[in-house]
Formats: sequence, C-alpha cells, structure tokens
Amino acid sequence: MKRHPALMGWLRAGARVVVMLVWLGLCLAGLGLDTLRGATRPSPWSRRFLSGIARIAGVRIVQIGAPQPGGMVLVANHISWIDIPAIAACSDAAFVAHDGLAEVPLIAWLCSLHQTVFVARGHRSSVAAQITHVRDALASQPVLALFPEGTTSDGTALLRFKSSLLAAFDPLPPGLSIQPVWLDYGPDCQDIAWIGVEHGAANFLRIAARAHPMEVRVHFLTPLAGKALAGRKAMATAARGAINAALTRG
Repeated sequence: MKRHPALMGWLRAGARVVVMLVWLGLCLAGLGLDTLRGATRPSPWSRRFLSGIARIAGVRIVQIGAPQPGGMVLVANHISWIDIPAIAACSDAAFVAHDGLAEVPLIAWLCSLHQTVFVARGHRSSVAAQITHVRDALASQPVLALFPEGTTSDGTALLRFKSSLLAAFDPLPPGLSIQPVWLDYGPDCQDIAWIGVEHGAANFLRIAARAHPMEVRVHFLTPLAGKALAGRKAMATAARGAINAALTRG
C-alpha cells in the first residue's frame, strides 16, 4: 500500500505545483508568440512544457538510443504519468490516449496542446473510426507514441499488449516504422507506479512530494522488421518481446 506524504511532503508538493503553474504560463506565452509570428513548423513549447514538468517533479531523464528518423510509432511499457513527459523529452511524439482523459477539462486542454489522439479503448464498435482517426493524425504528426498494455503496471513485468491499439498500422503504411521503447525507473519503479485503486491526482501529488530525485532511462530499442511487421498481432508480440528482453537483462 502506498504511503501518503507527511507534512513536509505536502509542502514540497505544493511548492512544485506552484512552479509547474509558472512554467505553464511561460510555455503558453512562448506558444502564443509562435502563433503570432505565423510559425509554420510545430511549436516546440508543448514538448518543453512536458519535459520541464518532469524535471520540476524531481525526475532526471536519461535517453539511451534514439528514435528512428522519419515516420515512427513508439510502443512503450506504461508505469506512471511520468512516462509521457519522459518520452516527450526525448522525441517529437504526440500520444495516443484513452478518451477518459478527454472528460477531464484541464487534462484534455493540456493534451490538446500536444496534439494527443484520443481513442475509445473499450468500444469495439468504434474501431474502424478510431483507425481512421489515428491515420489522419499521422498526416500532421509523423511520430506517435502509445502504450499497448492499455493501463499501468508496477514495472517489474509486462502486461499483455493489446494488438487492437496497433490496428491503425496494419498494414504498415509506407515510410512508417514501429520502434519499441523501454521505460526503466530502476529501484524507484514500484514506488512511483500508478496501479490499483490509487487516483491519478494522488499518484501525481505523491511523486511531487518525494524528497529524493529519481531517474528514468528511456531506451529506444531496435525498430521491428521482417515478420514482426506481418500484422497487428505480430507487431504487438514482437514489441512486447523486445521490451521484455530489455527488462529481463536490466
């Protein structure tokens, strides 16, 4: 069972939230300036915001390897909300997320700034529409990241990868690659994991209350090739196998 922060932890979390809000204001100002200038390239401010949030929360991000150039789908294990700023700090990826987040006004607004693609993960009747939605997103955002476990784990083992989340890439469009990503929190993994009945806000505040910094290593593994790209089930199996092999070695 996760412990609630003590008084000093709550004060630390409060101070970090204030700094995060200031950082949000600065990033929105930068985003607004880019809009006024008529910038044609995607603004870097949403990526800067996410990576800054992780650092303010006391997270050190270490990148190992690099994203494959060109169109890319990053397939990662899922442990905490920190996964998103960690991947954003190392890539230009937008994220595929479940539509439950779109029902939370503040979160939905922040997600929209980073071109998040929402999908209804539990509704089979909407699969065709979701595939079209994701493929349309690739036209403007060539790098997408998704978490095929569909939920978070404690990081010591992988859950089953849901191949339905890869249906939009079956068959694989020309010029697009699938690259597994292993997120490794080391000895802090089980402590920061968002699992069980813990509310998302509680997980956020508990991590922000930590006195000691932590490190997440973002491992960009070898992109899938050959038979691993034969279909969505093959992709899911191969990506999970690659991440599981890295986790086992680690």
